[in-house]
Amino acid sequence: MISREEFRQIGANGVWHQNTSLVQILGLCPLLAVTTNLVNGVMLSLATIIVMAIANVAVASLRNLIPHEIRIPVFILIVAALVTVVDLLFNAQLHELYLVLGIFIPLIVTNCIVLARVEAFANKNPPLQAAFDGVCMGIGMLWTLALLGGLRELIGGGTLLAGIDMVFPGLQPLQLLPADYPGFLLALLPPGAFILLGCLIAWKNWVEARAAARRPSPQPLALGDGV
Repeated sequence: MISREEFRQIGANGVWHQNTSLVQILGLCPLLAVTTNLVNGVMLSLATIIVMAIANVAVASLRNLIPHEIRIPVFILIVAALVTVVDLLFNAQLHELYLVLGIFIPLIVTNCIVLARVEAFANKNPPLQAAFDGVCMGIGMLWTLALLGGLRELIGGGTLLAGIDMVFPGLQPLQLLPADYPGFLLALLPPGAFILLGCLIAWKNWVEARAAARRPSPQPLALGDGV
C-alpha cells in the first residue's frame, strides 16, 4: 500500500521537481514539433499518459520474471504493443486528429520519457507506485505541452483551442486577439518553440529560487545547545 508521503513525493516529482520537459529535457521531438497549438499538445500527452501508466504496471508486475539481460527489448515490446492499440484507437475514433499528429503517435514507442520511467522506476517498484508514477510524469508532460502549445498558438495566430472540433465536433476555437491580427510566424516554427521552452525553464528556475529564498534558514546552535 502506498503511503501518503510516498504519494505526495511521487506526485511532486512527476509534475514539478523532475518534470520531463523542463528539468530532464526529454522528448524534445514531440515537444517542439506537435505543440503548434494547445489541442495537439494535450491529446498527444494524453496518449502518452495512457501508454506510460499501463506500461509501468505491466513492467512492475513482471519485473521479477524478466531476465536482466533482455529487459530493454522486453520493455520496448510492451510499449510497442500498447502504442499500437492507442494508435488504432486514435485512427478509429479521432481520425482527423490522427492525421494531424501523424508519425508522432507511433514514435511514443521510442520516447525517452516512457523508456526512462519504465527502466528507472517501474522496474524497481510495485505496480501501484509504478502506475501513479507513470500518470504523474505524464501530467507533468501534459501541462508543459499544453502551456507551450497555448502560448505558441496565441502568439502565432491569436487563437486558442484551434482544432478542438476534431475532438469535440461542433466546438469552435477562441479568437482571443483581434481578427485582423497578422500573427507571429516565428512562434509557430521550431526556433520559436525553442525560445519559449527556454523561457519556461527560466520561469521554473525563478519560481524555485524564490521559494528557496523564502524558506527559513536553519539557525546555528547556541553555545551549550545539545550538551
